[in-house]
Amino acid sequence: MKKPRQKSSLTDLRRQYAGRQAEIRERLAKFSRVPPSEYFYELVYCLLTPQSSAVNAQKAVDLLKLHDFARVDIDPAPLLHQEDFYIRFHHTKGRHLIALKQQFPEILHHLSNGMGGADLRDWLVLNAKGFGYKEASHFLRNVGHRGLAILDRHILRNLVRFRVLRSLPKSVTRKRYLAIEKKFRNFSEKIGIPIDELDLLFWSMETGEILK
Repeated sequence: MKKPRQKSSLTDLRRQYAGRQAEIRERLAKFSRVPPSEYFYELVYCLLTPQSSAVNAQKAVDLLKLHDFARVDIDPAPLLHQEDFYIRFHHTKGRHLIALKQQFPEILHHLSNGMGGADLRDWLVLNAKGFGYKEASHFLRNVGHRGLAILDRHILRNLVRFRVLRSLPKSVTRKRYLAIEKKFRNFSEKIGIPIDELDLLFWSMETGEILK
């Protein structure tokens, strides 16, 4: 029988942060160095991660790159369903990828016009198919923007674990997302760990790795 997860203390959290701080900061610095030439496949990666593992999403991105999806007109859906990995809802996500490719010049323009991260996130959610607040926040973090919460299941579980939230939300509307993000930010300020670093710390505590 699986043992229930024990509540962690802030002392333990700070200890784990101290041990991983250098690696976390290097990962964030790496995000800030991502060139615009890689933005398209970062968008692809973040579109594929919902309901699929980060490892499988990266395998799919690598295969799409191999087929030069950014420049060649192909149906991406079959490439998302392979023997060694599987992207859930691959037909729907395949359609979103085609729409993303068509819209990418417009997206790239907005990314380079000086808009702040929060405004860019709102724009992406309203205009890019397949992107909610979590996916848009994920992408923007991966290309160097800071201060946006990526409220996936790993983060939400830890917010409950540290009593920032009473329970996992059943659904996350825009209003609810922003309210949780505010609580997350307040918690990070209270314990003295920047929200972007705390995000990666929670991820590494759940998965054992500091991934993107």
